Amino acid sequence: MARKSGGKKTIIIGGGHNGLVCAAYLAKAGREVEVLEKRPVLGGAAVTQEFFPGFRNSVCSYTVSLLHPKIIAELNLHRHGLRIVSRRVNNFLPLANGESFTAIAGELAAEVRRFSGKDEQALYEYDGFLAAVMPVIKEIMLMKPPDLESAGFSDLLSLFRLSRHFSTLSRQQKQFLFTLFSRSAGEILDDFFETPALKALFGFDAIVGNFVSPYTPGNGYNLLHHLLGEVNGESGRWGHAIGGMGAISDAIAAEGRLYGVRYHTNSAVSRIIVEDGRVKGVITEDDKLFEADVVVANINPALLFLSLLDEDCVPEELKTHFRQYKCGSGAFRLNVALSGLPVYAGRTSAHWQEAGIIIAPSLDYMDKAWQSARNAGWSEQPVVEMLIPSLVDDSLAPSGSHVASLFCQHFSPALGQQWQTSKEAAIADIIAAVENVFPGFSQLILGIQSLSPWDLEQEFSLVSGDIFHGRLSLEQLFTARPAIGLAQYNMPLKGLYLCGSGAHPGGGVSGLPGHHAARAILN
Repeated sequence: MARKSGGKKTIIIGGGHNGLVCAAYLAKAGREVEVLEKRPVLGGAAVTQEFFPGFRNSVCSYTVSLLHPKIIAELNLHRHGLRIVSRRVNNFLPLANGESFTAIAGELAAEVRRFSGKDEQALYEYDGFLAAVMPVIKEIMLMKPPDLESAGFSDLLSLFRLSRHFSTLSRQQKQFLFTLFSRSAGEILDDFFETPALKALFGFDAIVGNFVSPYTPGNGYNLLHHLLGEVNGESGRWGHAIGGMGAISDAIAAEGRLYGVRYHTNSAVSRIIVEDGRVKGVITEDDKLFEADVVVANINPALLFLSLLDEDCVPEELKTHFRQYKCGSGAFRLNVALSGLPVYAGRTSAHWQEAGIIIAPSLDYMDKAWQSARNAGWSEQPVVEMLIPSLVDDSLAPSGSHVASLFCQHFSPALGQQWQTSKEAAIADIIAAVENVFPGFSQLILGIQSLSPWDLEQEFSLVSGDIFHGRLSLEQLFTARPAIGLAQYNMPLKGLYLCGSGAHPGGGVSGLPGHHAARAILN
């Protein structure tokens, strides 16, 4: 018999950042809220931990941009110690023959001019299109998507608001927006530019956390998704949270704690209790019962419908939908403790120290990495983004030492448990890719924390290693995220809601799904 805890309340399954955001908003509105997290710490994939004696780092998510300023302000995150420093250099691409391509905020056109005068002019056109359509997408991100199955007045109002913003675009801008949602990033970039490094700079955003080629149709939207953020009021910038990404989760949890949110770690939920079409609470793996009249799931929707609900509670069509729900990012994550600062192999440049270093000089390189992973399980020449956050945050490593964050692709999630025996070979290929750019890198390594797609699933419940809780493609976006009829955060069972990245507007450390779910519950 399950042991009982407390009376009726709101239970949130999963203490990742979206669950913490949802909990804080509900508690501030006077709701009694408890958060159940299966891991020993709060934060989900936005967490900082020691991975080697004296060395700490952001374990999974590793850089800041999408965290919405509305949430930062309303949850008083700066007051709870959150401090974000902006990266002046967004990205740095090492190229052949000691050359490099550097993307510095406000100076990209001058860098492009070194490679192609034609592309400099094309860049102004491309940036103009992005500047026109991004306000439309940003507005959509803040909306509750309309219900396509049973539109009411509020849903029609949302459509009207969307139409009003869309109508301000020129015909060419409207066409560009539709192109982003229908064509591949590679095709779009090939139409605009001729410089491989420039196309790689933009195309990298289309494959981040996405097990696809840059030439996979329909991934053009991802060119936008990673440009929608800001840091300290500056649009399109990336930054570092001092203390790592866990500082974001800690600040959100601190705000919730002020309003009475109770957090339970080491509390994995095994089943949601449903009676007469209404949720009644949850049971944890250690057989503890938490009664509730509202249950909010901060997990992949496929896990919600296929694992936590009894079969007779889920219509057959939904079971089919979520069995076919597309997940799988192909990401492999390394945190590396270094005895010193790496030495760059190219011509003298300090820009790499401030940047996300992208080891992938062309779209063709990225495409071959994906093809290789599909055929062999992973790419022997992987796509790697490396940052050294200890250069701006000395709390992460001992004096004179450093921490490197490596976010690597492509590594097939289809290998599943085979990753347990394949990890070391994959890690060797990743280190070799970095060694080509930073000779002697391997000799600096003191310790490594590695997370294959299988590890990400087992440790963080990221299905097939999917950091976004579902692919960001048109059939799984906006009114169809996570399914048509389920995009308004309330699920088919009374009192059941979804607040994770599988809800609109999708993945990344934005906090918006958690915010929107809380708004839906309170309204």
